[in-house]
Amino acid sequence: MTAEKTMEKKSRSDTTKYRLAEAVKECMKTTPVEEITVKQIAAVCGTTRQTFYRNFRDRDDLINWYFNIILDESFRQLGSGETVFDGLIRKFEYIHKEHLFFSAAFRTDTQNNLKDHDFRMIYDFYRNLIREKTGSWPDPETEALLEMYCQSSVYMTVKWVLSGMQASEKDLAKLMIDAMPAKIRSLFTQLEIV
Repeated sequence: MTAEKTMEKKSRSDTTKYRLAEAVKECMKTTPVEEITVKQIAAVCGTTRQTFYRNFRDRDDLINWYFNIILDESFRQLGSGETVFDGLIRKFEYIHKEHLFFSAAFRTDTQNNLKDHDFRMIYDFYRNLIREKTGSWPDPETEALLEMYCQSSVYMTVKWVLSGMQASEKDLAKLMIDAMPAKIRSLFTQLEIV
């Protein structure tokens, strides 16, 4: 297969994935996340269950894929002049824009849920960034602090979404930076990302 055909196939796949994401968001308007079925998503999308399963394992895989897009967009420039603060603001702006989606997705505690996925993505992102910038993985103490920080960040993000987003995106990002453990803040300062 030529590179051109591969790109065309990937482009069609991405288009289908975005269409399925729009369909699940539409379903969330009337149905709790844990009750949304693949059959329902496919029907709203105007496609088949087989098409759904060619792209995603299950409903939560679709929700998590959509969240990955947001996280990637939010933190893509981190370390190249952008800071964690800037990335957090962008993340929260997008979450605010997609309030209905996140409000519904954060309410569920099913296996492979968005809260757990958010934690894993952020934790892995920071670990990999530290390795990329320093040449080694974080030491055990830093790992433990990073895990606690990421868990609390997810908790506060969920609380912010489910309580009606009272604070601004900038205020929430500032709170996240202020809550950073001293050792993590010091490391991120050295790496010029905070």
